[in-house]
Amino acid sequence: MLTEQRYEIILKLLEEKRSITVTELKDILNTSESTVRRDITALDKAGRLTKVFGGAVVLERKVTAYEPTVAQKSELNKKEKEKIAEYAASLIKADDFVYLDAGTTTGLILDYLEGTKASFVTNAVSHAQRLAKMGIHVFLIGGELKSSTEAVVGSQAIKMLSMYHFTKGFFGTNGITKREGFTTPDTNEALVKEKAVRQCRDAYVLADCSKFGQVSSVTFEEFAHMHILTEKIPEEYQECGNVLKVE
Repeated sequence: MLTEQRYEIILKLLEEKRSITVTELKDILNTSESTVRRDITALDKAGRLTKVFGGAVVLERKVTAYEPTVAQKSELNKKEKEKIAEYAASLIKADDFVYLDAGTTTGLILDYLEGTKASFVTNAVSHAQRLAKMGIHVFLIGGELKSSTEAVVGSQAIKMLSMYHFTKGFFGTNGITKREGFTTPDTNEALVKEKAVRQCRDAYVLADCSKFGQVSSVTFEEFAHMHILTEKIPEEYQECGNVLKVE
């Protein structure tokens, strides 16, 4: 069974049962205890459940300063992220000047850009490399490289962003709530996101439904100021005009 499939089963069981033990999961998933413990640890660090002695319980809302690595995030909700990214790519037109934020979901947009005539600016080295290899016009902003998210941050990045004016921007987030807005664990990354959003005519957040109700330690934009692309809208957000369910 693939890692992503195990994650989905664990989270679904927690939604139904509210708590579950390592032993129960070991039998249900037909895998080793060490694998179950590793999955629980990864999901806890990603803010999807709460790890407890001998198992896990459903996540209660909490503020977290933890930043999962790119590898950890890439395994979570991959199908949902692909669906969101494909829709986001469809919004990009030939004459657009696009800001592409660092992140796993924003990175998936690149899978659907073959032949585009749009130009891009990004703070992600990996995004810039792929765009260049595809023959797409791209600028990589300079600054300090953050290892865990592979994002360029710092005052130099912010200064460079002030020169640009984007028609569209696509951003990742660690959490979304109406009160705290869009949040991320790192202050330096939040400052870059905030500046880039300000330079966009239209700014979109790409977020699978697990991001709703989550709060990280730093807000980079207010809830009402960005469009949200998601595969499933939680009930309390269904009347919000800036939240769009992708088909």
